[in-house]
Amino acid sequence: MTDETRAAPVQTDLAAEIVVSTEAAPAEDTAPDQAVTVFDLQDVDVHYGDFRAVRDVNLHVRKREITAFIGPSGCGKSTVLRCLNRMNDLIETARVGGSVRYHGIDLYGGDIDAVEVRRRIGMVFQKPNPFPKSIYDNLAFGPRISGVRKKSELDDVVESSLRRAALWDEVKDRLKHSAMGMSGGQQQRLCIARAIATEPDVILMDEPCSALDPIATGRIEDLMEEIKADYTIVIVTHNMQQAARVSDRTAFFSVEVNDSSDTRTGILVEYDQTTKMFSNPADERTERYVTGRFG
Repeated sequence: MTDETRAAPVQTDLAAEIVVSTEAAPAEDTAPDQAVTVFDLQDVDVHYGDFRAVRDVNLHVRKREITAFIGPSGCGKSTVLRCLNRMNDLIETARVGGSVRYHGIDLYGGDIDAVEVRRRIGMVFQKPNPFPKSIYDNLAFGPRISGVRKKSELDDVVESSLRRAALWDEVKDRLKHSAMGMSGGQQQRLCIARAIATEPDVILMDEPCSALDPIATGRIEDLMEEIKADYTIVIVTHNMQQAARVSDRTAFFSVEVNDSSDTRTGILVEYDQTTKMFSNPADERTERYVTGRFG
């Protein structure tokens, strides 16, 4: 982040800062037609070394909604998603510019703990990635890292997380079995349950259904609809029908080609309510993409 976009120094205790931030929000923010803003992105650029992957992204994500990022390959959807929990920090050459605020807090501010950011903002990846441990230990891993030691408390977390992920009835009799023996759809729901087990505020999903069959995909979509009452969800998807089915708002990203340097930079073309984006988009590029006439 540049000095100009940084707010005053914030406390390391991100959880406490968020409580203060949300309690201080104006009353109208909680009105039905003016939901609380969870993420506010202003003029966000992402560079990998000298290459600018994404430029000038401005959008806000609302509490307890599903927001979908759509667009062609290479347009920066996943790059922007990873800005929301500082996953790009793990790439040595990555540099994020502009402002990324979470409940009003600069996520890239001086004393913000990236580990705490990722605990509060969980992530589910494209390919299911269960740990080579038992189903139980996959769910108990995060709480144990956070200091939970009592077996009764861990048991409660494991059962609660699996129930929320609609997996409990399928696996309750084999919790000590390896998670690697589960089907692909079950593994992905396990990964969602593992994210839930750390009690996040937000769940990010990077093409969570791309490796799944239609039945497993349907179960994940049903699950997203069920848990959005408790979590804010942001999903990257290449499946426009999926975005239309599950999301409240959709952001369409595209690619800008620099002819002089032959480089491709991701840009945000349009961001609006999903029903409007798919029925009456404001930008012709969005219409071409959602109707299959892109390019």
